[in-house]
Amino acid sequence: MDHVVEMLNIRKEFPGVVANDDVSLSLRRGEILALLGENGAGKSTLMSILFGLYTADSGKVLVNGREVAIHNPNQAGELGIGMVHQHFKLVHNFTVTENIVLGLETRKGPVLDIGSAARRVERLSESYGLNVDPHAKIEDVSVGMQQRVEILKMLYREAEVLIFDEPTAVLTPQEIQDLARIMRNLKNEGKSIILITHKLKEIKAIADRCTVIRRGKFVGTVDVASTSTAEMAEMMVGREVSFSVEKADRTPGEVTLEIENLSVMDVRRVLGLKNVSLQVRAGEIVGVAGVDGNGQTELVEALTGLRSVESGTIRLAGTDITHATVRERIMRGMAHIPEDRQKRGLVLDYSVEYNMVLELYCEPPYSRRGFLRRGPIREHAERLMRDFDVRAGQGPAGPARSLSGGNQQKAIVGREIDHDPVLLVAVQPTRGLDVGSIEYIHGRLVAQRDRGKAVLLVSLDLDEIMDLSDRIAVLSRGEIVGVLDSKATDENELGLMMAGAAG
Repeated sequence: MDHVVEMLNIRKEFPGVVANDDVSLSLRRGEILALLGENGAGKSTLMSILFGLYTADSGKVLVNGREVAIHNPNQAGELGIGMVHQHFKLVHNFTVTENIVLGLETRKGPVLDIGSAARRVERLSESYGLNVDPHAKIEDVSVGMQQRVEILKMLYREAEVLIFDEPTAVLTPQEIQDLARIMRNLKNEGKSIILITHKLKEIKAIADRCTVIRRGKFVGTVDVASTSTAEMAEMMVGREVSFSVEKADRTPGEVTLEIENLSVMDVRRVLGLKNVSLQVRAGEIVGVAGVDGNGQTELVEALTGLRSVESGTIRLAGTDITHATVRERIMRGMAHIPEDRQKRGLVLDYSVEYNMVLELYCEPPYSRRGFLRRGPIREHAERLMRDFDVRAGQGPAGPARSLSGGNQQKAIVGREIDHDPVLLVAVQPTRGLDVGSIEYIHGRLVAQRDRGKAVLLVSLDLDEIMDLSDRIAVLSRGEIVGVLDSKATDENELGLMMAGAAG
């Protein structure tokens, strides 16, 4: 068998945790291999060893049949290995071309030869169907386009092995389809791809084989075409996983959230939300469906106090909170799981335990006479980490940025649900989570509803909206074009309404 990469009996320890414990993996030439595992299973650590960001404690790496020592990403690049990280490594005020040639700049005499580099970037872009403008500034392009720039960085450096770390975590459904097409193009050109993911649907759609690791240990490698998603999920989690959400019928109570004729400006100072009215009752989940960029951000930020309102009113449990501060909204019983966990959800340089009390630090028992009390804060964090399965190699005292993306998300979900809010605004609550964690978070959201709490769910995942919601409000171009009973609609009808067709 023609293997381009083999990783044999890899072990990597960090203080207090074994990230990889005798893990082996092989990548065939011209295939897409999925690397599947729960959050914190050791997937990114294993690939960081291959890319030279970490050095293994034991085991060996073979590239094209030859044992190699990879101590940094430059050495990985020389061996034809490239990596697209989950959080992109781009300079936002540089152009696409400037980012791609960074570290490989060609010169005409004393000046940089950006022109010839841009022409090569354009040729590569056309060749692989990437459709990237080499002269655009990174700050002006979408997240999906930024990912394509990262792919072009690898192709420009003539990488033969391409590692994608959770590549769809920040993409819209359309961008996910585009990425799948691009990956097939790369495979057809003879590139070999390792896809780090926990999304079984994507593995079934695109991967040839799948290697599964669980809690740092190798579980097995299977042929994707002949293995069901249920079998792969069980290999990943170690138990049978339910893909359906158990939700009993119940009659909602009083109106908890009332939005009337709400209009909100977007970042360009034009109306991003236009005259929207919506109610969420106690004991129900109302889902907000829509293509990304159709007013969801403006709605959520107006509700949570992060953006000012042009006109209209917001009432929480009968009290007008239209112009209330963020803290006042929290004290009145609003909790918020934000869309961007790193920008809005966590202070990355704070410890995990301090992040768990961001909204409670000034209340007893967490502070006394203006001083924080470390003991109660630590106990609170340890309980939440236990209850919500937040895995932190450095424990509660470690920085939040040391957590994997999925564990960062679970920390936020745990912190917000633990407030026992009357209204939970949940935005993309399972983004970046594995199937076991998704099952758990969905269960917690339904439990909030069953306890008589109101839940507003904003998600780009139509399956999530359909499974969890009692009613679904569809946003299109900043307006609600219809509110539907989730049992009386389907994805086709929702899709048409999201595209602007009348409901």
